[in-house]
Amino acid sequence: MGRLADLWDPEGERHDVPTYLWKLAPEGLATRDQLVAKGLRPRGPAVAQVMWFSNKTTTPGVPRFARLYPIDRATPPKPRSPGQIASLAAAMRARRTCPECGEVKPYCIATSLKACAPCADGFTAAA
Repeated sequence: MGRLADLWDPEGERHDVPTYLWKLAPEGLATRDQLVAKGLRPRGPAVAQVMWFSNKTTTPGVPRFARLYPIDRATPPKPRSPGQIASLAAAMRARRTCPECGEVKPYCIATSLKACAPCADGFTAAA
């Protein structure tokens, strides 16, 4: 496993952008997920990154990273048009419609099953 000291690069000499350890980034920077949680979207390129080692990675010893964006440049997302809202609703309805029985379920149909749970198990609804 790598060393934490190898990740610390606030000047950006080794990693091309300023790099900080997890939870040690300066104030005023946030990840995309943190901005979305505040109802904002990043505008412009990332200015830094955080890096950390994790057991969840598929390659041991390779650090994970998250880009950091300035909070003061982030803006609220553009409102969606009525056409976009209708298109997203139709796409979600298609994901919830079982191709076997044609019922619209309250959940998305698993792509691995390719059918709703009762159809995939071979059960049929009583008529």
